[in-house]
Formats: sequence, structure tokens, C-alpha cells
Amino acid sequence: NVLARNLASRRTNTIGVVLNDLHNPFFAEIIDGIQSVADAAEYRILIGNGKHSRSGEAEMIETFLQFRVDGIITVGATMPMSAIEAAAASAEVVLVGRTSRSRVIDSINTDDVTGARLAVDHLVALGHRRIAHIDGGTGAGAEARRRGYSKAMTDHGLPDEITIVGGDFSEAGGYHAASELLDPACRPTAIFAANDLSAAGALDRVEDAGLLVPNDISIVGYDNTALAAMQHLSLSTVNQPRDELGRLAVEFLLERLRGERTDSVHHVIAPNLVMRKTSTTRAQGAST
Repeated sequence: NVLARNLASRRTNTIGVVLNDLHNPFFAEIIDGIQSVADAAEYRILIGNGKHSRSGEAEMIETFLQFRVDGIITVGATMPMSAIEAAAASAEVVLVGRTSRSRVIDSINTDDVTGARLAVDHLVALGHRRIAHIDGGTGAGAEARRRGYSKAMTDHGLPDEITIVGGDFSEAGGYHAASELLDPACRPTAIFAANDLSAAGALDRVEDAGLLVPNDISIVGYDNTALAAMQHLSLSTVNQPRDELGRLAVEFLLERLRGERTDSVHHVIAPNLVMRKTSTTRAQGAST
């Protein structure tokens, strides 16, 4: 009897997972890594959708606390750190996809500044100079990717070519942002989008304008989700190891729950670039 066992151990053997946006495949794919470690440790997973909002995230965390979960994993959380730390008073908490220096919660994240640099380095190596960035708005990791893009462009001697267009981590955001970049007088030859969904939206907008990807405009995304690997899209992108992020998140929780440590851990994983069909050499691109 699960209820009787929980009463005896004062544990529920459940972990609540709050996904910032259930429609984003990056967040959903992290669940695979979470599930594999949780299953082996005989923990059940409860999944909550933050509905792409701080209030939605806060609502799901409160719901999980009411269900007395042993731990909470937030993926791509945008709610204030103070609110997340407050939840840690009732359950162990691990942040995934967001940097943190908190002393009471753990975090596991990809080095987004380096990831953005990999995208810019790749495009510059292909001969591109006019490289625009569609940013991720207030999404977790967006600021670091924006900063990494600007730093890489400056380091390549291209500070005057820095172009940042506001967007978000959605196809619609990428589509609308790309519309601002299609003026023939200042059109970029390459776009680095803050995530794969945004990149897919930008690709749709570029093709709707009668331009070719990558011959007229190269596009690089971020995340390396299953969407990017689909043959008809074949998106060049920066890889975040989703399975590893999920596995480590549960392992960090279990270390806390087993009393193996009390100090916080903030782990950063190095990303890598995956080259596919949406980026090509500047020599094949449209003239500036």
C-alpha cells in the first residue's frame, strides 16, 4: 500500500517536474533523462505545465508542495529566484536550464555564452559577416545567448554588424522577428535564433518571402531538439544534451534526499555545434 508506506517513511517517493512550456520539445525531451533515473530509484514523476508564465510556474510548484513531493525539478523556470528558494524550504529543488548561485538549491545548465559563440564562429567560418540574432526574450538562457552572440561578434571584429531582434522561444516569435530582418537594404546573410522553435519560425518567414535557406540566408538554432533533426528541416543548431541534463537533475535530488550532501551544486555542461543543411558558405549566399 503506497499510502501506508509513505506514512511510515514520511516520504512520498514522488518528484514534481515543472516545465516552462510543454509545447517546447526541448523541455519535453529532458523528461526522458529524468524518467530513466527516477524509475531506477523507484520514484514517480509528476509533470506540470508552467504555461510559459511565471504565475503558471508558481501555481504548479504550489500544487506539488501540497501533494508533498520529495523534490521539485524546474525546467527553464523564469519565476523569481526568491520564490524558488522559498519552495526549497519544503522540498528539495533543482533548476535545469537556468544559471544560479543559490546556496539552497542545485542547478544544472548548459554554457549558453559558449553555445552562442559556437553558432557565431560557425557562421563566420562560412564567410558570413552580416549575422543577426533573434533573441529569446525573457526565456531562461536567453540573456546569456544574447550576450555570447554580441561578445563573439565583437571578438571577430564585427561590432558594427551586431543586430539583435526581439523574439521569444516560439515559432511565432521567430516568424515575426524574421520579418524585421528582410529589408533588402540591410538583410542579413545569416540568422542565429535563440532556440530551435524560433529558428523554425524564422525559416518559414524567410521562405514565405521567396528566399532560399541556406542559399540566401543561413539559419542556426539552439537546443538540437528532435525537431531540428527532422529531414525536411535539417537545422544547424547548438546541441544541449537533454538526456544528461535530466539525469543529473534527478541524481542531484537523490543525493540531497539521501543525506549525502548539503552544499549546493551548480553544474555547467559544455555545448557543441551540430551542422546540418540550413547553413552554408557565404560564397553561395545572396550578395550584400
